[in-house]
Amino acid sequence: MPEANQSYTPASRRPIADSFRRTANGAVSWCVSKGIHPDVISYLSIVASAIAAICFWHSRRWPIGLLLIAPLFCYVRLWFNMLDGMVAIAGKTASLRGEILNDLPDRVSDVLIFVGVAHSGWCNPFIAYWAAILALFTAYVGTFGQAVTGRREFAGIMSKPWRMVMLNIGSWALVATILFGKPNPTIAGFSILDCTCLLVIIGCVQTISVRLSRIMAALKMKQTRN
Repeated sequence: MPEANQSYTPASRRPIADSFRRTANGAVSWCVSKGIHPDVISYLSIVASAIAAICFWHSRRWPIGLLLIAPLFCYVRLWFNMLDGMVAIAGKTASLRGEILNDLPDRVSDVLIFVGVAHSGWCNPFIAYWAAILALFTAYVGTFGQAVTGRREFAGIMSKPWRMVMLNIGSWALVATILFGKPNPTIAGFSILDCTCLLVIIGCVQTISVRLSRIMAALKMKQTRN
């Protein structure tokens, strides 16, 4: 692994609830003591996302089990996404290179999960693919803000954690309909996961708009100062 810049501090860190962050305190200490590089943890987030995607993909065969398990691996993905940054800072291995490897696996993870949903047989693939596209664009706008203003934008209602929460709600709601003997009901022709992905799309559009607005405001303020 390349040497880290010992004095480097990440420019922007995603706001994370203290209660969720505390769940990783023991893991951070263990990883630092064992010399586990944060890059490894970043790659593990892709593995967790791939497992979630496979669970969604095959959930027609074993719906109760896989639709319950898939969202859990989405949360494991989020936990690894948090852990890698915490380990980098605690182990003094944070670097500019790490900024890339902290973000790129997230984008792979978003695509994997929504592609799994698209091919699950529970929704229209076209809608799920658009959810994946908008998720990527949402993250792109956030990093674009960091590039031009020096500050990463995390504002908006459909950031990465909330996309996973929406999939959790949709998946478990679908399980409930199966248990009550009415598998995959539709509303105006849209299935539960269709509606879930549509809400993700609408939320991403709002998030993109909010982030662009904040970026433009920051640029205007910067221009005024100069």
